[in-house]
Parts: sequence; C-alpha cells; structure tokens
Amino acid sequence: MKNIPDNILISRTDSIGDVVLTLPVAAVLKKHFPEMKIGFIGKKYTKPVIESCTYVDEFIDAEDFLTREVTICGKKPQAILHVFPTTGIAERAKALKIPLRIGTRNRLYHWYTCNELVRLSRKKSDLHESQLNLKLLEFFGINKTYSLDEISELFGMNKLETLHPSFKALIDPSKYNLILHPKSQGSAREWGLHNFATLIKILDPSKFNIFVSGTAKERALLDPLFNEAGDLFTDLTGKMDLSQFIPFIKACDGLIANSTGPLHICAAVGREAIGIYPPMRPIHPGRWAPVGKHVHVFVEHKFCDDCKKTKHVCHCMLGIRPDSVRAMLEFSYGNKQLKKETVKA
Repeated sequence: MKNIPDNILISRTDSIGDVVLTLPVAAVLKKHFPEMKIGFIGKKYTKPVIESCTYVDEFIDAEDFLTREVTICGKKPQAILHVFPTTGIAERAKALKIPLRIGTRNRLYHWYTCNELVRLSRKKSDLHESQLNLKLLEFFGINKTYSLDEISELFGMNKLETLHPSFKALIDPSKYNLILHPKSQGSAREWGLHNFATLIKILDPSKFNIFVSGTAKERALLDPLFNEAGDLFTDLTGKMDLSQFIPFIKACDGLIANSTGPLHICAAVGREAIGIYPPMRPIHPGRWAPVGKHVHVFVEHKFCDDCKKTKHVCHCMLGIRPDSVRAMLEFSYGNKQLKKETVKA
C-alpha cells in the first residue's frame, strides 16, 4: 500500500463546467480517505462552485498559488493532482517542493515537474469527462470506472448561500420555473437566439415561468432575443453573481443551455438540465453532457464535423426544433403537477 498523504491539492483552473465535473474527484478521495484534507486550486470566478462542495476543505486561488506559499487547513501541501494540466502550476508545485506531484504522461513538462505519472489519454477516449478525471486516482489504487449514475451522487454541491428574498420572490411554485441560458461566452456551439426566442413564444405562460440568464457582458448580445420574445420572460442577465445564481438554479425546476457551466451546475444540484449539443467529437454529449438524475440532451444522431473550423455556426444544432424541446418540457410540467397532486393525496 502506498503512503497516503494527509492532504492534497486538486488543480483545475479552467471554466465552471470543467470544475463541476471535477468535484467528484474530491468526493471519491474523501470516501476512501476520510481524514484527508482537500484543497482545490481554481480561478477566482469559480470559487462559489468549489466552496459549495462538501468534500472540499479549502479553495485556493490559482494566482495565490503561483505567487506565494499556500497551505491546506494550515498545513503545507503534501500532494497535488493536476486534473487540468498547466505548465505554470506544475512548475510552481515543483518549486514549492510538494512531495507528491501527480500528472499525466501526455504532457512533456510533467516528466520533469511530476514524480508520479498516470497513463491517460482524453482525446480519443469514449469515456465522459467526469469519468476521465477520476482515472487520475489510479495512483491511489482507485481503479474503478464509475458509471455516470454513480457520479451523479458525488458532486456534493450543498453548501449554498441563502437565496436573497428578492430573487426567491421571482419563483412561482404553481408553474414550471425555467431558466434559458442562450450564450456560452464563446466556449460552445450555440443553439441560436432565434430558437430560444421561438421556444419562449410557444411555451404556455400559464404553465411556465421563464427566465433568461447571462453575464452583464452578454446583455447586449441578447438584444435580438429580447426584441423577438417581448415581455414573456424575466431578464436576469447580470443581476446576480454566481454565489446567488447557484441557489437560484436549485430553486427553479430546469435550465436549458448549450454546453455551458450553468447547465452542469443545474444537473449537479439535482434539477432538470436540458442541453443542446453538436454531434461532433470531442465536444459531443458523450464527453461533455451534464451529469445528474434529470438530464436531457438534444443532439442530431449522426456524425458531423462541418463546423470544426468555424466555431460560431453549427447547422446540426440550429436544426433542433423548438417544438421538440417544448414537447419534453410539457411532459416535465405534467410530471411536476402529478407529484403535487400525489403529495396532496
């Protein structure tokens, strides 16, 4: 049996969705080694996601890690796991003389910055991103390939802020509260504003309470949708930070988005996550679908890479009909009403 460190840093310094899909790594470590203290290195804007996880003991800002000595619950780090490999983080970990430094064989700089290497290739794998992240735990003798059903129980996003009364008042318990998140900050292929606007217009307002979310910077980009959909929704763009947006998502019933962070948050907190995806590797849903008990993915059942070099337009996604999404939502609304009647009985 290898010597197990008392604490470890998990390094994942990219975007919100990637961080969400890495939280199960902390969960599995805690389940196998309950006394291990876990620090999570991330970017500042992902801090609310990381701090919501019951399996993470401390958030560590990536900039702090790069510029000063850090601790995990007051003690020097004994190990670091490079889930998202970056040269700067790897070199800094070596400079800090962290005793155990785990990375993949696929990065040349890991051969001189890490002292334990795991054989892992993501590019052509058929595994989901969350499953691939867990493969890095093979060093600790954790060799199991977790199913997505098992992973859906491992996010632990339970340490949430109390939702502000002004936001809580927007929720209508008599309806299906639905968030539409149309933009992706350029990180994903998009369904198109016209499709989102059409969906808003064809949903029954007596059944659906609709919100449109996005960052303050995306507000101007959403003008075509706002002009087309009129007053049939509540505009949330730029009105709440991530610390409030997470509990707001949990207070709603579902969220529709492209492959974005809010979609992964929605699935992780147990709400209905409805994703629109392209049928193109490696960004297809087999690799990047949200993971949760209530996930629905719309994707054309074919292989296509026509937009591989033009990231802004994907005809496979644009061709997914709003009517199809509405039919699924009507079914979900019916289920919600049935559950309410069951509780009354």
